Amino acid sequence: MIIENITLLTSQLQDLKLFYTNTLECTLVEDDSEYFTIKIGSTNLTFKLTNQYDEPFYHLAINIPENMFREVKEWVSTKVPLIKEDGADEVFFDSWNADSIYCEDPSGNIVEFIARHNLGNSTTHSFSAKDFICISEVGIVADEVTPLARKLNDMGIPHWREGSEGFAPLGDEHGLLIVVRKDREWYFSNHKKARLFPVELSIKDIGTIRFAEGDVIQSDD
Repeated sequence: MIIENITLLTSQLQDLKLFYTNTLECTLVEDDSEYFTIKIGSTNLTFKLTNQYDEPFYHLAINIPENMFREVKEWVSTKVPLIKEDGADEVFFDSWNADSIYCEDPSGNIVEFIARHNLGNSTTHSFSAKDFICISEVGIVADEVTPLARKLNDMGIPHWREGSEGFAPLGDEHGLLIVVRKDREWYFSNHKKARLFPVELSIKDIGTIRFAEGDVIQSDD
């Protein structure tokens, strides 16, 4: 599943723009006083300024070449502190066959860099921000996970792994919607609990999906 465009809200627009363009060296695609868009691999990520919500934050994951985890970890850690969980600043997900590190951006978003070893995306050159492949995960917060997951199933987005009442990954390793129950603590998040904020996604061959408060989904095919 290819997530082509993502639109999120922020109350820290200028600091966020500097973080993604200067710190993470992402390409600025559009720039306005009310929003900006950057390119992360094949995904366009837009942040819109809001005063309606109190410090909105989200979970995102960026796919990196599967053989460059150590190099990416060193690159990121020289730019921003890595989040630690139980004293560790990285994690290997055995059932997903993936290595991850996490950091927090100025808006409080939890940004994951993940090397998925099932994907054949190795490279042989030294790492740069141009090697970011795509945004492969977006956290979607719901009052109830199962009903929302079923709606997404009906729209053509299957479960990738078996879900639970608190957590369900839908899509595939190229693009996942990580549906979690409200107030569930995000992994490697400095103990942040999931909160409901609007999200808009454009997914290849599926269309635009808008998640609003209270699990409401709107879809434009």
